[in-house]
Amino acid sequence: MELQHRPNFTNSTQKTAQTLKIREVEYADYNQIAALQVAYKRPLKPYEEWKHLWANNPAYLSLGGRLPKGWVVERHDGRIVGYLGSIPLFYELGGQRLLTTAAHAWVVETDYRPYSLALLDLYFSQKNIDLFLNATVGPAGRDSFNVFESPRVPAGDWGRSVFSITNRQGFLAAWLAEKAIPMAKPLSFGLAGALAIKQAFSFRALPRNGAGHSFQLCKNIDSRFDVFWDCLRKTNPHLLRAVRTREVLEWHFKYALGNDQVWILTAGSNPITAYAIFLRYDNPAACLTRMRLIDFQALDGNIDLLAPMLAWALERCSREGIHMFEFIGFRPEKMRVINQFSPYVRQLPCWMYFYKAAHPKLADKLADPNAWDPSQFDSDASL
Repeated sequence: MELQHRPNFTNSTQKTAQTLKIREVEYADYNQIAALQVAYKRPLKPYEEWKHLWANNPAYLSLGGRLPKGWVVERHDGRIVGYLGSIPLFYELGGQRLLTTAAHAWVVETDYRPYSLALLDLYFSQKNIDLFLNATVGPAGRDSFNVFESPRVPAGDWGRSVFSITNRQGFLAAWLAEKAIPMAKPLSFGLAGALAIKQAFSFRALPRNGAGHSFQLCKNIDSRFDVFWDCLRKTNPHLLRAVRTREVLEWHFKYALGNDQVWILTAGSNPITAYAIFLRYDNPAACLTRMRLIDFQALDGNIDLLAPMLAWALERCSREGIHMFEFIGFRPEKMRVINQFSPYVRQLPCWMYFYKAAHPKLADKLADPNAWDPSQFDSDASL
């Protein structure tokens, strides 16, 4: 696909008024896309990991690779000045499979920002897509999603995170250093004592381990996860859920598993009765290490195992010196359990999760908060 665009520019942006080409992404574009991401301080994936988003994507492969991987804005001299990825995913609702796509790593050079909406227009104009899900929208993109009548997901709080501090001195040293406060490290030792008292009272009644439960830390995703998904999808079929087959989970967490960045904790052995997935989500610029709960699923909708699983992860975070343990966007019944472990709150720059249904009947269903079971497994939030 190639589109010629010549938007109306003011004199101040006249130098961008040359004809640009918007075309579909090719793997050969990686080096220029990577340079663009670095220039605008966006997270960067190595080439093989970036290619993996499509080359081994079960949804992309099942459709014969016919869907676009995204689009680039290319100047007449071949330089790429804008990029928007599009990652296909399968979801289910009411026993029906939905072809979904997630916008990914949207970035456009400042001089060419008028082309940002042209990229997003191509994304939302894709045929045969049932649902557009975007869980990593930042402040610069929020208004653009409103232009395309993409509303906020009506379940979970995607405008804040709740968290526990699991390494008080390390967390405070990172926070003080980010604020450019002198003598950050010495100060952090004194302040850590006050936090220790606060958390001691916060956690005094919590379950401290998985006593009475058979938990297993999985190094590999095996056939038991297919059995679990087959049972789970029949539980509360009115909930919108991402497909979680063994094949999908292996694709989703391939590099995190290979780099020891993910913990997959299961209850029960064979069969699995519940699992929780925790993923490292560090902020290197702030020298901050953190673990996030990405997903919790249990057969029959039973959340009794969530608390001991969180206690297990909380203790491991503390033992390994990880600075914080974080949660974003879960359903109210899960958040009631999570809040017991999370005495701190931080506001996010904006609401992060938006959606758009391609069909009126689906839009009506998804307007109901009770149709959602959102988590950081959704869209590209943990890809």
